[in-house]
Amino acid sequence: MAEPTIYRVVFVNQGKVYEMYARSVGQSGIFGFIEVEGLLFGERTELVVDPSEESLKNEFKGVRRTNIPMHSIVRIDEVDKRGVSRITGKADKETTVMHFPAPAFDKPSGSGKS
Repeated sequence: MAEPTIYRVVFVNQGKVYEMYARSVGQSGIFGFIEVEGLLFGERTELVVDPSEESLKNEFKGVRRTNIPMHSIVRIDEVDKRGVSRITGKADKETTVMHFPAPAFDKPSGSGKS
């Protein structure tokens, strides 16, 4: 039996870098969004608890599927095994993560009006 695919999704949310693991990633039905489904978190039976992962687990409690704006995505990787989900630093002066300098989508040209 083949092992299920696991994706690591890294994105910026409210000035912080989120790293999460999921079973499914794809284009959303909402224009300009990436759909992330089947979020993976550590088990509560572990003796060592990562506060950052617990914070993410609480934030996404009860969420089956989330839509992330395309311009917030830093990277999506297919990985061999799940790592620790976490929220790291700020996405401004502390790291080199930056938003695109312009909107991801512009108005279509050629509207016919002069």
